[in-house]
Amino acid sequence: MPEHYVVEREQRIHASPAAVQERIVDFRRWQAWSPWEDVDPALRRSYSGAPSGVGAVYEWEGNRKAGKGRMEITSVEPDRSVAVDLQFLKPFKARNVTTFTTEQRGDDTLVRWSMTGPRTFMTRVMGIFSSMDKMIGPDFEKGLDRLKADVEAG
Repeated sequence: MPEHYVVEREQRIHASPAAVQERIVDFRRWQAWSPWEDVDPALRRSYSGAPSGVGAVYEWEGNRKAGKGRMEITSVEPDRSVAVDLQFLKPFKARNVTTFTTEQRGDDTLVRWSMTGPRTFMTRVMGIFSSMDKMIGPDFEKGLDRLKADVEAG
């Protein structure tokens, strides 16, 4: 079994890479498209660091399903990629790298959302019942569909 897992999904969005990326680099805009924003209607959010881009921080805490965690944007290549350090604190601890890449394809942008993380004891136990790809992949698909709708609506 590999030491790391990778979950990846992609979506074509009828917009420029800049229009897509502006929704990713500003955590306050994630409420419009993130697949996890509606998991807990009473989700507590806090933002710190830079308002957007490198150094922007988003922390959340919610019900058992939402858990508790922290994200920080660690790098941005304009119109190309955004990397996020993702830490889950509850219900279990995990640290992952999430990357969004954007690539111009004619009048569209191909957005690729990936997450890489170590196969910890907990992810190995969960893997007995379901792979990380099967657990997280549908959320990525939902998020990318919402991102597409948000960006294309203007």
